[in-house]
Amino acid sequence: MSMVITPYGSAPGRECGSCTMCCKVYTFPEINKPAGVWCKFCNPGKGCKIHDNVPDPCRDFFCLWMTDGTMPDEWRPDRARFVLTVYPGNGFVYGQADLGSPGAWRRAPYYDKLRAMAKALLEQRRHLLMFVGDQATLVMPDEDVPLGKMTAEDNFRIEPVFGPKGPTWRATKA
Repeated sequence: MSMVITPYGSAPGRECGSCTMCCKVYTFPEINKPAGVWCKFCNPGKGCKIHDNVPDPCRDFFCLWMTDGTMPDEWRPDRARFVLTVYPGNGFVYGQADLGSPGAWRRAPYYDKLRAMAKALLEQRRHLLMFVGDQATLVMPDEDVPLGKMTAEDNFRIEPVFGPKGPTWRATKA
């Protein structure tokens, strides 16, 4: 799957529709909304109850499924049970899993495609991280590297190393 990211807004023909997964998985301090619970302004499966007055972080948010018109329908967050985004600070792809389905990203068809995406990103010196709550995993083309407790703003360093089973990766938090 190649990524075609529209810089602003949604790709042609894409709309949230009944998907409200971002209203559950993310923390929005501006409205006292913790990760893993539905936003008090969300009507799950229908949308925002205060759509005309939606907070700025929500108004400015577009998941990767919305901005990449090439992603298949099964990648829509309410179907995949995780939300992918491109983090503006570093261009990395971050995924946030629904706490009710923490392993959804490891199932078919997602897992193999996430690894392929990780390989393409690595060639661009970018990475793919999946979060389950505050626990991060760096997805690499051939393995997953647990990073432990992190936020999207935390820095880490990754380097190739030779391990007992051959070449592998070592990640350290900066």
